[in-house]
Amino acid sequence: MKKSQYFKKLNNEKIQCQLCPHNCIINKGKNGICRVRKNISSELYSMNYGKVCSLHFDPIEKKPLYHFYPGRTIFSVGSVGCNLRCKFCQNWEISQTSVEDYPYLTDYSPEDIVKLATDESGNIGIAYTYNEPTVWYEFMLEIARLAKSKNLKNVMVTNAYINPEPLEELMPFIDAFSVDLKAFSENFYKEIVSAQLEPVKNTLKSINKKNKHLEITNLIIPGLNDDEKVFKKMINWIKDELGVNTVLHLSRYYPTYKMTIESTSVSKLIKLFKIAKEHLNFVYLGNVRTQEGQNTYCYKCGKLVINRFGYTTDLSGIDDDGKCLHCGNKIL
Repeated sequence: MKKSQYFKKLNNEKIQCQLCPHNCIINKGKNGICRVRKNISSELYSMNYGKVCSLHFDPIEKKPLYHFYPGRTIFSVGSVGCNLRCKFCQNWEISQTSVEDYPYLTDYSPEDIVKLATDESGNIGIAYTYNEPTVWYEFMLEIARLAKSKNLKNVMVTNAYINPEPLEELMPFIDAFSVDLKAFSENFYKEIVSAQLEPVKNTLKSINKKNKHLEITNLIIPGLNDDEKVFKKMINWIKDELGVNTVLHLSRYYPTYKMTIESTSVSKLIKLFKIAKEHLNFVYLGNVRTQEGQNTYCYKCGKLVINRFGYTTDLSGIDDDGKCLHCGNKIL
């Protein structure tokens, strides 16, 4: 474990965590909502520091990131805990648990992680993923600093539920963000994931303002976040606040964890895909095999520049600088 960087002491041996917008007030001996930050003798500790449940070399497209070093491999690292309580979480076994309740953790130092990442030929960097990396902030930050010194790229796969100050400290070391925008409704965030939408929007704007690579994933759940009017509001907000070249992944939901709603229909996904394409240049479909929604086309000349089949990526329509070979338009 390691002492947290962001908290303040209160009366009666209580402390307030200041890492994420929950700003949990935590009694002595108790954890915050994330289950992995604990009040020990009026100090806040990250209980999952150096505790790793998953290590794997993945295609970068699996994050999903389609416009950040496509076709390359990245080293993925994950721990336990999360600051959201998504009822549809696909990784609930590791996200909705604590260090004490998960017996399959292995100790690693930041140096261990970076060495593993650099030992693999062709690996571009490290992705902080599988569970929410905000809740192992100190471990991620130390790895990212060291990785940066070794010319590795850092990728954060996140729900974007983080306070501005820790985000600002982290920002110089993270090259790309893959953000889950769960919905565009405060009610959804409150009832389905036990959080708020507005802080997520603020994080997205901060990432964009710093000119970091950003891709957004929106999991479409029937009856909960697939209303077309609300979806259009989300698309317009992305266009207006983040730009028309913001990459958006629309992902198909499948029943899991506490959610038993039937899977998203392919026809609904395609309908929302077409709505999004009217306003954004790069929209993709995930968790489903369709004839459209996988490949990248130049938005100026319309030519195919990246062809994808599963995690196999053909870059024959794009040059080494990320420009369309047909018209020279910058794509990546």
